[in-house]
Amino acid sequence: MNVLMLNGSPRQNGNTYIALHEMEKIFAAQGIETEIIQVGNQGIRSCVACGSCMEKGACVFDDLVNSIAPKFERCDGLVVGSPVYYASANATLVACLTRLFYSTHFDKTMKVGASVVAARRGGLSAAFDELNKFFTISGMPVASGQYWNSIHGRTPGEAAQDGEGLQSMRTLARNMSFLMKSIALGKEQFGLPEREKPERTSFIR
Repeated sequence: MNVLMLNGSPRQNGNTYIALHEMEKIFAAQGIETEIIQVGNQGIRSCVACGSCMEKGACVFDDLVNSIAPKFERCDGLVVGSPVYYASANATLVACLTRLFYSTHFDKTMKVGASVVAARRGGLSAAFDELNKFFTISGMPVASGQYWNSIHGRTPGEAAQDGEGLQSMRTLARNMSFLMKSIALGKEQFGLPEREKPERTSFIR
């Protein structure tokens, strides 16, 4: 099994990385492979809703998003981590996720998702909720821990002093590991849930 981890911080070894790395250690102990991809320091533009991906099977803007796409398809779980600068997730990460989820047309049902956020003090819950919406629109179960998946620190490295935050990351990784393994067993015995043809309802007639 493997987990893809996206670091939405522009700082490669900042507080968001500390959170992801704490999870990475637990995944390794559970026999789960991981890969952390640095997203927050990349020049990733937002989606323009051109619809080209419907024909090409890939985003028209050929950057990191298209490189991540096959790894996303192969993974059993996706963890996205972001710093909180102004009560929301890093805009670069959000642009990446918007295009990644919109332009990939493979079935994401029952891939496990988890988000983690890092901040000096506030805005964590808002960013946490923002990131989880990418999972719930795609039929991906959201892994939970023992609290909202957050860690505190202002300057790079301070999150290492947040004992409760680090414990939350370890608990999240253990719960996510259990959930992925349980889903794998369920797929073998029961398969995936039946999917109905999407019914699109517009509110303006």
